[in-house]
Amino acid sequence: MTRVAAVDLGTNSTRLIVADVEDGRVAEVVRRLAITRLGEGVDERRKLLPVPIARVRNALSEYRREAEGLGAARVLAIATSAVRDAENGEAFLGEVEWSYGFATRLLDGDEEAALMLRGVSAGRTVAPGTLLVDIGGGSTELVLAAANGAPASVSLDVGCVRLTERFLLSDPPTADELDAAAARVRSLLPAWEPTAAIGVAGTVTTLAMLDLGDTEHDPERTHGHLLSRSAVERELERLAGMTQADREALPGIEPGRAAVIVAGVVILREVLDAYGLDEVEASERDILHGAALAAAELPEREEGAAPPGAYTCC
Repeated sequence: MTRVAAVDLGTNSTRLIVADVEDGRVAEVVRRLAITRLGEGVDERRKLLPVPIARVRNALSEYRREAEGLGAARVLAIATSAVRDAENGEAFLGEVEWSYGFATRLLDGDEEAALMLRGVSAGRTVAPGTLLVDIGGGSTELVLAAANGAPASVSLDVGCVRLTERFLLSDPPTADELDAAAARVRSLLPAWEPTAAIGVAGTVTTLAMLDLGDTEHDPERTHGHLLSRSAVERELERLAGMTQADREALPGIEPGRAAVIVAGVVILREVLDAYGLDEVEASERDILHGAALAAAELPEREEGAAPPGAYTCC
């Protein structure tokens, strides 16, 4: 058994898991989330900005202390859409390696989808024909599980942050803005024929919490919850009719997520509608669990010189 930690440097949130990994199983010790909005402004400026970077640094300082205190032997930080799309993204990862001692991995869309599938599949079987939906901040990963051979996967250039910044400019968003956002999502969906869906990440788990009537996030209740298409539509109508301040006041919705959750629900609604799926299963196991499995495979860390660009990212 190996105790590891994994960090997901997402577009909207920075997450930590400390877990014991053995024989392909991931046993959580602790999980943390901070809404850091690393991707704020990246779609327009193609650069990670100083204030979002500072928010991530604050989270990483706490995560390093917690991982060390819990005895994690290896720490892997994965980066996705926001870092991929930023001109200073690789330099930022170099600084993360040097400043915090984490191994880092910049994932392309296919790698992100594969690691998400690995995490969702840990401890369970994903039936062929199941569509995995990972709504991130900058992109949405779709994976179609197959009986034989590699699963089909695609990385869509729409996530809840990016879709909000491009289309949902009013507070609350107008009907025309919502229609334009939905049309953008529909235009990118591949011609697949899934028979079931599993959704991961904050949009889906938050919707599951709201559908359950809970006032705070309880992973044991949301994991495996079946969210009907009608419930998704109902929550979209309700949340889109509120101002951001109103959504922030809802119990269980983090303030940073309240700003972008409407776009996330638009993406989920369009996916379900496009493929004629009546429900989606919420999964608390996602790319973070895949990253924990990958962290257990890392070699022992060697001390060395600072990574190139470690002091030039900002």
